[in-house]
Amino acid sequence: MRSMTKFVVLLFVFLAPGSLVHAQSTEPADKTGASPSTVATEEEVSQLRSEVAAQRKTIEELKAMVQQLAEGKLQSAQTVAANAQGQAGNGARLMNAALVSAPPPPEIAQAAKPADKSTEKKPAEKKADVPVVAGWNGEHFFIKSTDGKFQMQPYGYFQSDYRAYNGDGAPSNTFLIRRARFGFQGTFGTHYDYAVLIDSAASNGISLRDLYVNIKPNPAFIFQVGQYKEPFAQELLTSAPNLDFVERSLASLLYPSAATAYRSPGATIRGDLAGGAVQYWLGAFNGKGILINNTTNEPEIIGRLRFYPWKKKKDNLFQGLAFGGAIGRGRSRGLSGEQSFSAAMPDAAYTFFPQFRVNGPVERYNAEATWTHGPWAVRAEYDQLDQFRRAVGSETSDNLGFVSLPGVVAKAGYGQVTYLLTGEARPENGQPKVKHPFLGPEATSGTRALGAWELAFRYSRIKAKESGIDLLSNPLTPGFVPTFNNHTDQFTVGVNWYLNYLVKYQLNFSVDRLKDPSVSGQVPQTFFVVLQRLQFRF
Repeated sequence: MRSMTKFVVLLFVFLAPGSLVHAQSTEPADKTGASPSTVATEEEVSQLRSEVAAQRKTIEELKAMVQQLAEGKLQSAQTVAANAQGQAGNGARLMNAALVSAPPPPEIAQAAKPADKSTEKKPAEKKADVPVVAGWNGEHFFIKSTDGKFQMQPYGYFQSDYRAYNGDGAPSNTFLIRRARFGFQGTFGTHYDYAVLIDSAASNGISLRDLYVNIKPNPAFIFQVGQYKEPFAQELLTSAPNLDFVERSLASLLYPSAATAYRSPGATIRGDLAGGAVQYWLGAFNGKGILINNTTNEPEIIGRLRFYPWKKKKDNLFQGLAFGGAIGRGRSRGLSGEQSFSAAMPDAAYTFFPQFRVNGPVERYNAEATWTHGPWAVRAEYDQLDQFRRAVGSETSDNLGFVSLPGVVAKAGYGQVTYLLTGEARPENGQPKVKHPFLGPEATSGTRALGAWELAFRYSRIKAKESGIDLLSNPLTPGFVPTFNNHTDQFTVGVNWYLNYLVKYQLNFSVDRLKDPSVSGQVPQTFFVVLQRLQFRF
């Protein structure tokens, strides 16, 4: 608009004198009534005509310049519109986080150049703007550099429960914030990734859950160091948001560091062999819990193998079959007050077995299998824990210690099956991709779909034994240690409603059968437990 104004002004300036001159030079002398002395000579007329021609040439040049400016602005507007349409067609998932001003037109840039070129920065001295890309990858928000070498993803989840119990001595019905975890994960180049996870709903206040770095020269050799889950069993390595049931099975009571979310400081070497047909883990940990130093000079060693024989057989019935096992060995220290595993039920209904002082080796054994095919998933697992009791005393407070007693042996296992009624594929460790979300960000505008629905069933059982011993014949440490041999099992029926990828509702009904309890105050009976959970993740 400013260019058009300049053009009109210049046109008026150049045309007005020319028109007057043209009028004076072309009108006959006899009509003006002027004297012969005022009539222009032929030379003056020629000079005026040449000036008018020059003015007309200048006007044509101005017209061409204005036309070029108008065409340039039109092309710029068309380019911006095309880019906007392209971003809308691609789902508008990426955005440039850097604000970069558009370059001025060539004419203005040329006019704005300083007269003294010695003060202008050379191109090599100018600092290049490196925009940052941000968006949503379908699972997490992310921020990364344009070259993709540096990336950070905020992630987290919280779980709000309502729990109802029926049974003699059962807990009160209650609302509960089961977990509220928030953190960051990302990559640093192509050979490093990291994660930090904080739990703000821990019973002892805000607690660090995960903090680790992975160094990945290649998929067959990955070195991990920090604090994280000890890689002992398939259910243990299933993340909390992806559990098929509200709580883990009874076998989880025998996992390493079970009292502190199965995590401990340590280091692991792991990798995929033969294109992922074989996976291995070999790690060393303190084995005492979150942010707890080791109490012995012997770390807890965990070794695990998992096989996928038909992983590369696409559409094969057994493509999703995996099986494997793990062993672990550590050491407990009685002088540090360490005790045997906690036998409190995962749903907190009751405690079926007492705790004892332990001292000496700690051994763990695991066998596991998973089969997934379409909407089906079948999982099974067996675990065993042996805790030795060397030189722990006679269990009699008035007598001498340093008497070795029979150890605590516990065995547990589960079998479960899940089926997605709405036909989604069940991943091995993850949530299904909901085909028709209910009120989800990925749902079609104006639709009210049902989300994904899943049925689940699980049977779980655990048995623990501490063999008694007769010490009455020992004059130094007379006494008698009773035998404890108890077991309990659990039937659980569940319904999982995946409203969308971010929101899940779970309803579990469990029958917990307590048989021959050895815990004071408990009697053999059956407990009925209803667990409800609403989970949100990002």
